[in-house]
Amino acid sequence: MSSANLTRQECAARSAAITLSDVHVELDLRHARDPQQAGFRSTTTLRFDATAPQTWIDFIGEDVHRVTVNGQEQPVEYDGARISVSGLTASNTVVVDATGLYSRSGEGLHRFVDPVDGETYLYTQYEPADSRRVMACFEQPDMKAAYTFVVHAPIGWHVLSNQSAASVAQAADAQTVTFAPTLPLSSYITAIAAGPYHRVDAEWTRGDQTVALGVLCRPSLAEFLEADEIVQVTREGLDFFTDAFAFAYPWGKYDQIFVPEYNLGAMENPGLVTFTESYLPRGAATDAQRGGRANTILHEMAHMWFGDLVTMRWWDDLWLKESFADYMGAHASAAATRYTDAWVRFAANRKAWAYQQDQLPTTHPIVADIVDLEAAKLNFDGITYAKGASVLKQLVAFVGEDHFFEGARRYFAAHAFGNTTLEDLLVQLEEVSGRDVRAWSRAWLETSGMSTLSLTPAGEGEWTLEQTDPRPHRLRVGLYDLVDDALARRDILELDITDARTTVEAGAADLMLLNDDDLTYAKVRLDPTSLTAVDKALSTLAPLPRALVWASLWNATRDGELAAVRYLAIVGRHAPAEENIGLLTGVLANAAHAIGHYVAEHDRQAQRAGWLETTWAAMTDAAPASDAQLSWARAFAAAASYVDAGASRARAILDGTAPEGLRVDPDLRWALLTALATSGNASLDDIEAELARDDTASGRTAAVRARASLPEREVRVRAWHRAWDDTGLSNDHLSATIAGVRAGGRRDLVDDLDAEYFPRIMPAWRDRSIELARRLVVGLFPSTEDLEPVDRWLEDENAAPGALRRLVLEQRDHLARDLRVRAAQDQLAV
Repeated sequence: MSSANLTRQECAARSAAITLSDVHVELDLRHARDPQQAGFRSTTTLRFDATAPQTWIDFIGEDVHRVTVNGQEQPVEYDGARISVSGLTASNTVVVDATGLYSRSGEGLHRFVDPVDGETYLYTQYEPADSRRVMACFEQPDMKAAYTFVVHAPIGWHVLSNQSAASVAQAADAQTVTFAPTLPLSSYITAIAAGPYHRVDAEWTRGDQTVALGVLCRPSLAEFLEADEIVQVTREGLDFFTDAFAFAYPWGKYDQIFVPEYNLGAMENPGLVTFTESYLPRGAATDAQRGGRANTILHEMAHMWFGDLVTMRWWDDLWLKESFADYMGAHASAAATRYTDAWVRFAANRKAWAYQQDQLPTTHPIVADIVDLEAAKLNFDGITYAKGASVLKQLVAFVGEDHFFEGARRYFAAHAFGNTTLEDLLVQLEEVSGRDVRAWSRAWLETSGMSTLSLTPAGEGEWTLEQTDPRPHRLRVGLYDLVDDALARRDILELDITDARTTVEAGAADLMLLNDDDLTYAKVRLDPTSLTAVDKALSTLAPLPRALVWASLWNATRDGELAAVRYLAIVGRHAPAEENIGLLTGVLANAAHAIGHYVAEHDRQAQRAGWLETTWAAMTDAAPASDAQLSWARAFAAAASYVDAGASRARAILDGTAPEGLRVDPDLRWALLTALATSGNASLDDIEAELARDDTASGRTAAVRARASLPEREVRVRAWHRAWDDTGLSNDHLSATIAGVRAGGRRDLVDDLDAEYFPRIMPAWRDRSIELARRLVVGLFPSTEDLEPVDRWLEDENAAPGALRRLVLEQRDHLARDLRVRAAQDQLAV
């Protein structure tokens, strides 16, 4: 095992022997603008008590120059990931003088040069274990400390960290910013950002507490920042969580910064939350996109309490922060902001991620068994986030909302600035609710998989509710009648079920909707009568039941129980009338996926052509300048990558002959041009001309993808090899290159490279960062008709790292599902 891959067992032993008190970090970023300077000086002073004479300190960088222990210099014992220190006494001060490396992978201290202004922008991203790429540290969440950061940087730069600056000294062309010490934090949620960012200031006041707010981005994106909207959501969230948790926001200031080439949606660093620039659309944006951004703002804000104030002891209990934050993001959006449809989007889209993950052979309980850091890195998945949030919604229904929040308040009061496990939360919830929360936990948090619920007639006025993989559910059954071609709810039944079969007394209904109001986590099947009713009148349902029906149809399609062509027909009939843009966006993505993965091979081209026409017609029929028109235009651009017949219409939009009102922003232009390039209807000269028009960071990334998408074998093969071999590619440019290789489903251009894939993945895992290696392993997996090569690799490489095997197993399962569902299509009723 690599020395960089820390295990749970050794970290537990280290924290038992070491009590960390405070850490002082000095970073010299004065030469960050010089591309010849690959690294930066990092000097860390750690103060801690010890009951063992030796330990190790984590650091990944260019070199460690000097180590002193209690004032005595020691020989440097450094293996590239761990610094061994010895001669420890009861109380210790260790100083590590080292050089870290600027990152182009989004891990550690990422350095980015904006082509618009030529300026350099820095930010950190650490979770779960990349703070050691910037400072020497104890890289585990249960070793909290007060951190003091001192940063030397060019004059004129904003320099930010978790706390406000205590002092700023200027000399010549440099500034030294000393930040106030933090309250106790885990290393992975400390943060630094530096550069000539654009900043908007505001504040939030509640009673006698005033919190300074900052919203930042690169100046070249300032016109798209929508700072007023972001500040409004931030204030609403702080109001909501202050009341809900009865614990004042503890971290002083609240900066939110949108950064380039970011690997995540966002990260909850207290006092300095980082977000991907994808949340700043360049020109055109739907209200659903803004709602998604608001949800993420509130998700990260919930972490200020769930995760930052109270932190899991080890990554087994990652759900203690992520499941709660995912739940709170939707809950607070619906309760405190104008985005009251947050649970609608959650039901149809977010839970789809959970359902998919929970059917993989690598699924795991929400409370997972995380043996090492590599496993932790891959556990930021649909189980920990979306299933966990779905299950918490069931918990709220089980104990009652008032009891749930009271339990949370007691949890924060009891464990503020500490570390916890599952048991610490259960104690509080059980005490306030009087319910058997431990039995609930065993059924929901400590098992994997999900139930599938269905209804079958059982006699006059009776139905049998069946559930596979039985669990306790509190749920509702909606009874809907079809009146004047519209579905209306006549009655609703509330049930507690635990068994595989339950008798339900209910009269006949045109639609029997299981899990109405979406209280529980389960796949739901529609009975034949209900399927006929939604086929006819789906778009007449209210938003939440409509979301649940869309989800049910999609799950049945993925499971090979509903013909993909019937699903696409329902989409074609009802998606053009879908008023909720969050639902529409998900349905459009699912339809495209169904064509590419589940439609039988002999029918695929016809379905692609039909889908192109559907998207074009819906776009031209949509209200001018509406969110629906923009959503359909994006779907049309994606569809045109596969069908040559879309070329003339895509070109017309680019040339200015667009449907009335369509907002053709730079990102849509690139989507259309890439579609033309993929189908062979645009040239390299066209791509270079568009880049000249949009020579921005986003434009350059889009150009990388477009160039790699040209349907020429030489181009695709070159891009395939560049992805594996060019270690100078940034994270975003690597993803763009991989997307180009896969564009338009043209596997025939690179299928002879399949044999090279499996020999390459182990070296990539060994030599590249886990983030970049993951993109290669997943993105270039050979989706052939033959499972034998992957099965052979899994058999031959049974000693491969567990995290790598997990990725390959998941890709195998996706491919096996595709093949299985395609094979079933001709036997399914349309």
